[in-house]
Amino acid sequence: MKQLPLFPHSWQKVGYIILPFFLAIGIAYLFFDYNIPWLQYKHNPSGIIVFTENNFTDELAAVGMIISLLLIAFSKEKTEDEMIQFIRLESLHWAVYANYLVLVLCILFVYGGLFFHVMIWNMFTVLIIFIVRFKYLMFKYNKSNQ
Repeated sequence: MKQLPLFPHSWQKVGYIILPFFLAIGIAYLFFDYNIPWLQYKHNPSGIIVFTENNFTDELAAVGMIISLLLIAFSKEKTEDEMIQFIRLESLHWAVYANYLVLVLCILFVYGGLFFHVMIWNMFTVLIIFIVRFKYLMFKYNKSNQ
């Protein structure tokens, strides 16, 4: 079976280390309107009345969470064999189905500004569901092999 291109196992630890930092920034931004002051951008081109102002705290939090979740989800296990690849594939398959089931339910039952928050969290749910499912199946697999 062809090997999947995965990150080295040590990068999984990096993902676990940086995830709480970016999760905390994202939660602070979403629920408490926290902005990191040095990420403020102001642009006022001379001669034009257009003024652009943005803070990149939300972008930093989202990109950081995506990177950390990708490092956790797609780093090799200590021993990577065909069975683990099958568990990884099955977990990803299951995560996509579960994610879109939740998304359909939210489309049908969530409205207004709350739907925007649902869509923000939906960016991460495939990876989160995949990681939870994969770690659970790996736990069962390792327990059965002892």
